[in-house]
Amino acid sequence: MKFDLHIHSCLSPCANLEMSPMEIVRRAKAAGMDGIALTDHQTAKNTPAIAECARREGIACLYGLEVCTAEEVHTLALFDTTGQALAMTDFVYAAMPKRVNDPEVFGDQPIVTWDDDIVDMEWRILAMGCRKTIPETGAECHRLGGVFIAAHIDRSAFSVYSQLGAIPDGVFDAVEFSRTADEALWRPKAGGYAVTRSSDAHNLDDVARVWTEAPLASFTVAALKEAFLARSTAISPRLVNF
Repeated sequence: MKFDLHIHSCLSPCANLEMSPMEIVRRAKAAGMDGIALTDHQTAKNTPAIAECARREGIACLYGLEVCTAEEVHTLALFDTTGQALAMTDFVYAAMPKRVNDPEVFGDQPIVTWDDDIVDMEWRILAMGCRKTIPETGAECHRLGGVFIAAHIDRSAFSVYSQLGAIPDGVFDAVEFSRTADEALWRPKAGGYAVTRSSDAHNLDDVARVWTEAPLASFTVAALKEAFLARSTAISPRLVNF
């Protein structure tokens, strides 16, 4: 299977407002992806919409969020159901500052339906982190039945290496390289973890520009964990139009 595990919708404050759930799904399907995951910053409120879009378009989907922890490290928490992802959202929201978003500064944060109706505007500043540590966040993700991935470990900000200088032992199920990572340089720094590579798309042109391939029987958390344990994921080359 080919899959992109790190995509932002219009709900993420740094994402383009053209990133509607249906457009994301259609771009991923056109790019030949077998599965995708929606991972907005600190929230999974748009996962019900993308679940319906994925059902209509016939593409597999996982549901999650990109959690910025107390250490200011970005992590991916992925789940099989929107209910699990929304429960993780409740955990993160309870640990976030109660500050109201200023759209002029941080951007709009629309919660939408599958057909792009805006049903609410998230009032919290999703660009801010939460007070939960990496171990606490990982433990809650696993308690809810999810898979926990260290995001873009090669980046100079908001990664385990930029913030901690190393990958914590026994917390993550896998690590992620960004789409511009030098694999030869960073593979030895992966700490023996299975490596994924995803687009971290914030605009439509970046959806599925890089991806991960693995011999999965199904696009589920359990199948991903099995592949990660077997170290059987394979980094795919970037698309030629990158």
